[in-house]
Amino acid sequence: MTKFSESVRKYERLCGQNDIPPETVMAYLVEISQRERYNLYANFEEEMPSALEAEFDAGMARILKDEPMAHVLGYSWFYGYKMIVNGDVLIPRVETEELCAQILARMDEFFPDYEKIECADVGTGSGAIAIAVAREEPKVVMHATDISEEALVTARKNAEINEAEIDFTAGDMLEPLIEQGRKLDVLISNPPYIPAEEHMEKSVVDFEPHVALFGGSDGLFFYRKIFERCQEVLKEKAFMAFEMGWDQRERMSALVEEMLPGHEYEIIRDMSGKDRMLFVYFNLSRKDS
Repeated sequence: MTKFSESVRKYERLCGQNDIPPETVMAYLVEISQRERYNLYANFEEEMPSALEAEFDAGMARILKDEPMAHVLGYSWFYGYKMIVNGDVLIPRVETEELCAQILARMDEFFPDYEKIECADVGTGSGAIAIAVAREEPKVVMHATDISEEALVTARKNAEINEAEIDFTAGDMLEPLIEQGRKLDVLISNPPYIPAEEHMEKSVVDFEPHVALFGGSDGLFFYRKIFERCQEVLKEKAFMAFEMGWDQRERMSALVEEMLPGHEYEIIRDMSGKDRMLFVYFNLSRKDS
């Protein structure tokens, strides 16, 4: 048998040789150790139990072949909630948690007296955003759409395990909401925004669904689709919230001003200082709120 410390150092070295972040090793070991209720940090110089060592070796072998750790585990954590992930959905990113926090803050700011807040997550994927927002704000009535029936299977499972009440509908972007006659206070979307020709890491291209990644030649295809018809599903006073590419500020600003002229908007930086969130306001002003 091998000591915890020896195994970790071995795999950190191998990860470094394969352009995989070495911190992945401890992150993976912590997850499987917690599941086994084994006190990893108190026993770091002890020998690993044989069953745990076998699972660790098997999982790291997959990670060293560029398979995402979340796929090896079968789940990922998002905003404190456990989300099933697989090849049918995009793995929720830490940056997207910031989008949820910003959305919740604006709900408190604009709608403090509302008994219910009608909200939709367009292109929901794993359901992570919809679930986090619905669980964190009890006043939210959440609808979610996705064109992928397979993604919605996973999203429904995630809603069930996290005890979130969400109305899921299959369809292309806003079309299900328009057909249902929905009128929203908040429209959320983290659409595919990577330009089609952009180079991506092998672990992303090989294991995550391309339909959830690529947004046309300039990455803005799905924003155009939403902007074109968004006012058909928004109430008079409402806001939209999007994740966006860190290098899309100029193109996104031009697109909003062209397609939604006269409406206030802001592009917000994440904790790394990158432009990652777009908010568009309809008859709402942050200056007056």
